[in-house]
Amino acid sequence: MPETVLVYVGLDAVGDGLIKLPFVRALRAAFPQARITWMAGKGHTVFADTLAPLVSGLIDEVLDEADLGSRVSELCHRPLPGRSFDLIIDTQRRLLTTLILRRIRHGRFLSPAADFRLSDLRPRDWRKPASMAAQLMALGELAAGGKALAAPAQLARDSAIEAEAETLLPTGPRYFGLAPGAGGKHKCWPLERYCALAKALAGDGVVPVFLLGPAEAGDWAGSIRAQVPTALLPLQAAHSVTPMLTIALGRRMAAAIANDSGTGHMLAAADIALISLFGPTPPDKFAPTALHPIVLRAQDFGGESMTAIPAEAVERAARRALGLL
Repeated sequence: MPETVLVYVGLDAVGDGLIKLPFVRALRAAFPQARITWMAGKGHTVFADTLAPLVSGLIDEVLDEADLGSRVSELCHRPLPGRSFDLIIDTQRRLLTTLILRRIRHGRFLSPAADFRLSDLRPRDWRKPASMAAQLMALGELAAGGKALAAPAQLARDSAIEAEAETLLPTGPRYFGLAPGAGGKHKCWPLERYCALAKALAGDGVVPVFLLGPAEAGDWAGSIRAQVPTALLPLQAAHSVTPMLTIALGRRMAAAIANDSGTGHMLAAADIALISLFGPTPPDKFAPTALHPIVLRAQDFGGESMTAIPAEAVERAARRALGLL
């Protein structure tokens, strides 16, 4: 069992960090006593600031913008002089970067570059998973000796944020989350169908909770309030909208639904039943890593656009996730 682990990435934007959260949680569960160092060699990682509260206790050290892994001249000296690691996990595939990383003092080295030819740990039958999340989880399994990874470690919780989430969604009602936004309109199931779903569930005593980002609220908040008077819009009443708060709100929900979006990944991190809707983007590449996933694809209903996903199928999935069927 390694006592020190170094994970190398190029950089992590917010979306990257959310996708990598399941890997971070799984790695901590696999090596509960290890000191885990996360190094961003070619840019900035949000684990150093924006998402740092989420990985407190999961990552022990962040080497941000380390400027390591890009130049041939780095092969002429030993990177991170004076340091060594029992295990290095190289998450990227550029051969030069991998050769540079191998010069860091280490016990074992794991890298998918050059089909694992430079790696001390190799899979028996490697088929590269489609998604970044699945690729990282596969590396985690190799690091753990080829065994299935244990239940993920819990994300850190901030008492003030948890208290705000409880104020916004008080204990008592049964909440169902709806995240109708996405990075592009082509990835959005129609808002009127989200509202119709919310009204149908409200008829069963469920409280609909719409999660809207600042850009979406201006266009949609008024329409949602008019169509679904019982709906709550907690982020519009929050002091500050952060991934930590969205995840904390998600924990207070019985289940949720989202398009292919960052909010979907945040809800997956809340470890609740999550329905993910996909059309033009492939779920095998972009679906969140949820503990209780339900994925509906437009292609399963004979279409490519999000409008091909019928309201009836989504309502059935929502009722199943809520235990109403």
